[in-house]
Amino acid sequence: MSAPRPTRRAVLAFAAAAAAAAPARAAPNRPKVITMLGDSITAGYGLPAAAALPNQLHLALQRLGVANVVRGAGVSGDTTADGLARVDFSIRPPTDLTIVALGGNDLLQGVDPRRVRANLDGILARLQARRIPVLLAGVRAPVEIGGGYAREFNAVFASVAARHKAALFPDLLAGVARNRALNQGDGIHPNAEGVRIIAARLAPAVARAL
Repeated sequence: MSAPRPTRRAVLAFAAAAAAAAPARAAPNRPKVITMLGDSITAGYGLPAAAALPNQLHLALQRLGVANVVRGAGVSGDTTADGLARVDFSIRPPTDLTIVALGGNDLLQGVDPRRVRANLDGILARLQARRIPVLLAGVRAPVEIGGGYAREFNAVFASVAARHKAALFPDLLAGVARNRALNQGDGIHPNAEGVRIIAARLAPAVARAL
């Protein structure tokens, strides 16, 4: 006696059940989103957007094989206090990594390093509360401004990064600051070549942090 043939309804029901039980097919990987919370260096002061740090970092990461989108959230003149005041609305989802690149204007204004530390602590705490990883980019104070102040200021970034277990890029402007050939006429803001150097050095650290 032959077995009864399954009805069309039974076949469709079996197919639906099998599809539901099968593991979901992985969605294509979306590009990693990096947001740079910074000052005029991030904002690209004196440069076209294509030559500014967000776009140059995007290109440098592409060369490393990292599909990415880099969002610039830099405001010229911002201090760490300004960054703390706007971090909640400047860092928009989705963000896979925030680069905090602030402190240069605090240095120029002689802000107490203890205040700089407190502001950076607040920024990282708010980002971590949102489960957004951070790479903290430091700024080095030259000893010429005062050895004691420089040592205290320079120690802030490593201390804050360690406290929050965040990635650290010790000196954003290493090899570029104080080099006339790599800076604009004001001697403070990097020119297009200086920005390319910064981006090329920063990109591997960003890739690791991702």
